[in-house]
Amino acid sequence: MIATVTGTLAARYGDRLVVQTDGGVGYEIAAPLGVLERLPALGGRLSLWTELVVREDGWALYGFDQPIEREIFQRLLGASGFGPKLALALLSALGPERTVRSIQTRDFTTLSSVSGIGKKKAERLALELADRFADLALPTSTPRPPSSDEAVRALLALGYHPAAADDAVRGALAAGAPEESSVLIRRALQLLATARGGR
Repeated sequence: MIATVTGTLAARYGDRLVVQTDGGVGYEIAAPLGVLERLPALGGRLSLWTELVVREDGWALYGFDQPIEREIFQRLLGASGFGPKLALALLSALGPERTVRSIQTRDFTTLSSVSGIGKKKAERLALELADRFADLALPTSTPRPPSSDEAVRALLALGYHPAAADDAVRGALAAGAPEESSVLIRRALQLLATARGGR
């Protein structure tokens, strides 16, 4: 099994990248959005924790910059009818912490907001895996008020990407926004508009 890959970032396209090792081997690796956003510039050094998935139609290598995210990916593959593409889509859209929280709390609305995961698949995922993440040491975060999930759902309804919506709500709370959902949504929208304007 290929557990880690270390080298230089040789290429990046879509959800895939190529890591050129010092031994001259280039590994094509699929990675979730969060990992792709943290990649160095082309030619930069990086090291990824990897998971090799062998299927009848071919082999594929998936990479993560945190071992906890690889562990979550592995456990997601344990759900029936849940392959690596859906696991990657879930981690890309929600990130590791929110993925686990959504499964544990059976937040079907958030889970089914991910492309390719309908309500039935979200229910099955939560049913099978809700108790399988209890031993994971996820990064601790400040408890969020119930209105935060309502605010995220409102942003999703407006067409924002789940990860961007979640980050905006977190940012609004960190900046001292009141816990009232309507105010939280307004502050989060301001942060999203500012971020878009700064690009």
